[in-house]
Amino acid sequence: MRRTGLALGLAGAALMALPAAALAHTGHMEPGGFMHGFEHPLGGLDHLLAMVAVGLWAAQSGGRALLALPVAFVGAMILGALAGMAGLPLPAVELGILGSVLALGALVAFQPKLSVGVCVAITAVFAAFHGYAHGVEMPVAASPWTYGLGFATATALLHAGGIGLIVAVRRLVRGNASRAVVRGSSALVAFGGVALALLG
Repeated sequence: MRRTGLALGLAGAALMALPAAALAHTGHMEPGGFMHGFEHPLGGLDHLLAMVAVGLWAAQSGGRALLALPVAFVGAMILGALAGMAGLPLPAVELGILGSVLALGALVAFQPKLSVGVCVAITAVFAAFHGYAHGVEMPVAASPWTYGLGFATATALLHAGGIGLIVAVRRLVRGNASRAVVRGSSALVAFGGVALALLG
């Protein structure tokens, strides 16, 4: 029961972010530090869906992937953010972010058998696009360190929410019903990506 409660608590970390979700980046943000960085991944539905999906995929894959995928995402995201802050060019950022939502949703839904190395590489590539957007949209007056710590913390919590959701489903629902719930959650991620594409 204690583990189930913990899993539900982790899943709640992602659900708590939903009221703050928006469909697009505005680019008009007030200066800030940690809290501003923390809110940034929660303020775009594309970021939120992709980061929860990484948690879903990590938990679904299990083994080394359970830790490797979230770590790869956060690490590559920070590198991407540094590139964005430095003004380095990265083409098709919004397309890469949108593609991450669609692809990650599909990966969770269809569960292809991929090595951990391939999963990490896919995760890192998508994370770089998300990080670049965070870096570019950092307010001029913000501290890069506190802002970066904020969005890295929010990202880790969203990963934990996805992992917690899978763990909770597996403990509370058995057999084919469990797989159906997992695939249903991934379908919601993919449909969210389609909606973003249509609205964009």
